[in-house]
Amino acid sequence: MSSETPSLREDQISIAEWIADGARILDLGCGDGALLDFLQRERRVTGYGIEIAPENIIKCLASGVNVIHSDLDRGLSDFDDNSFDYVIMTQTLQAMRYPHLVIREMLRVGREGIVTFPNFGHWKCRLQIARGKMPVTEHLPHTWFDTPNIHMCTISDFEDLCRQEGIEILQRRAVDTEHRAAFGMRLLPNLLAELALYRFRRQKP
Repeated sequence: MSSETPSLREDQISIAEWIADGARILDLGCGDGALLDFLQRERRVTGYGIEIAPENIIKCLASGVNVIHSDLDRGLSDFDDNSFDYVIMTQTLQAMRYPHLVIREMLRVGREGIVTFPNFGHWKCRLQIARGKMPVTEHLPHTWFDTPNIHMCTISDFEDLCRQEGIEILQRRAVDTEHRAAFGMRLLPNLLAELALYRFRRQKP
């Protein structure tokens, strides 16, 4: 990794390790474009980011990232089938109106999909719910009235969806907020992991 790596979040650093050199990438909800910028320089990838926030679009353009202003809930109809090697969505799945439809679109336009999301099944979330409160934790810092998250899920929920949709999970990382993967998180990821990262594709016929 180069000296620019610290500008990436920990989950983005892990994702970069999954990307093959020269791949074609679509980054959904790309934010300031840091991941795509890094991949362009270090993995020689090509592709686009999709972002809705104007301030982030300005940052993408300033760093030389090709970015499209679009609302992900409207789908990816501008892109043909199998246009990309990887379609990436980090920390955005839970903010989608129809997450399952977004995942279908990811695997329509891309050979593989990569997502990261906070695990609502973590024991801290369960404890606060048992106390009659919506969870507020390090990995879910928003209160119920100002959160952008509208479809929270657990690791088990996501894997159930993959089975229902005929999706093959290629890699999974279940970690804490500092991106550490202790033995307990590998043994009981739905209970002990705070964040989940998945790489997946359509099951082969």
